[in-house]
Amino acid sequence: MLDSLALLLEKTFLLAHFNFFSPTASKQERCAKRREDSAYFQRGDLLEVPRTLFTHFGIYLGDNRVAHLMPDILPVLTSNRSQIQKVVTNMRLLLGVLYKYASIRVDTVEDFAYGSPILLNTMDTTLRRQPLAAEEVARTAEKLIGHFPYSLLWNNCEHFVTLCRYGTAVSLQTEQFCESLKSVIRDQRSVLLTTFIGILSMFFLGIAPSTALPTFIIPFILWMAG
Repeated sequence: MLDSLALLLEKTFLLAHFNFFSPTASKQERCAKRREDSAYFQRGDLLEVPRTLFTHFGIYLGDNRVAHLMPDILPVLTSNRSQIQKVVTNMRLLLGVLYKYASIRVDTVEDFAYGSPILLNTMDTTLRRQPLAAEEVARTAEKLIGHFPYSLLWNNCEHFVTLCRYGTAVSLQTEQFCESLKSVIRDQRSVLLTTFIGILSMFFLGIAPSTALPTFIIPFILWMAG
């Protein structure tokens, strides 16, 4: 049981960790451009910023401006544009994700990078797709500026930039997340772990429909899906 628990915890960590596609050190040395090097970027470039739990993407529009899809709760609470245009804090971002409210906004390269190095056009190699003409990429991004439907898995910032640059919305982070989720579901030790947790919940909280039903239904679903 302890081995099963350790394995499931490890897989759960993978599910929570969205930064699956960090380039290797040598690739970062070739592609990373610090924010003060923004003059190096060309209009239509795909910019990529590694964050702690995910990778953020944007399209460079020129003149030190980046269009990117950003969850933000503040537009729901106020129409004050001066407040909304300020750099999105982590709390605003998290609440925006939960509320599923986001917009494609334009920020400076410095605000977009948020202190991290920027990787340039690395998805051209990862996806092995020919990018569209740079001006077409930038114009598509500009046309989409404003409120935009958002889903953490199915319509995120990576979908936005790949739609603009390659004409097809894809997200490698989402694909890897789904593969990790499949591996957890297929592992029959998940059934043992969820059953064990369910029995503990009934032991400490008492036997009731709210504790007994999940104890049987969740392991059964995992067993049938495995």
